[in-house]
Amino acid sequence: MTIINTGISWIVICLLISGFVSPALALDGFTQSDRERLVCVEAIQTTFMQQMDNRFEQVDKRFEELRSDMNARFEQVDKRFGQTADMFYALAAIFTALFAAVFGFAWWDRRSILIEVEASTQDIWATLRSECLIEVLRSFAENVPDLKVLMRQANLL
Repeated sequence: MTIINTGISWIVICLLISGFVSPALALDGFTQSDRERLVCVEAIQTTFMQQMDNRFEQVDKRFEELRSDMNARFEQVDKRFGQTADMFYALAAIFTALFAAVFGFAWWDRRSILIEVEASTQDIWATLRSECLIEVLRSFAENVPDLKVLMRQANLL
């Protein structure tokens, strides 16, 4: 049984090989039908190449559109960074102005208080000096009767 199967398979293989090889070994050469087939294949190939070129152009256009969209987006991002930097500078200027205003107000307030304190201190010293002078004159008036009369007239005794 195996010999029969082997023989059949050899016959099938030989028939297949002879079926593929015999047209290639034809003695007719290059015929009109071969030429027509070749012209059809060339036309199909030309159409296919044109379609490929069109598709590549479409892909190139799409890449250009994507590139222009990305460039526009990057420009928007750069603009936002510029706006953020400008906002930072504005905030820094505001905080600097606030600091200067608070510092200036504190300095002005302390200076005005010091002027008032200095004036009241001078008044206090003047009062103390006059009181000390009156006390000295009172003690001296006990020994000098004319001074005692004058101080009574001035209501200082």
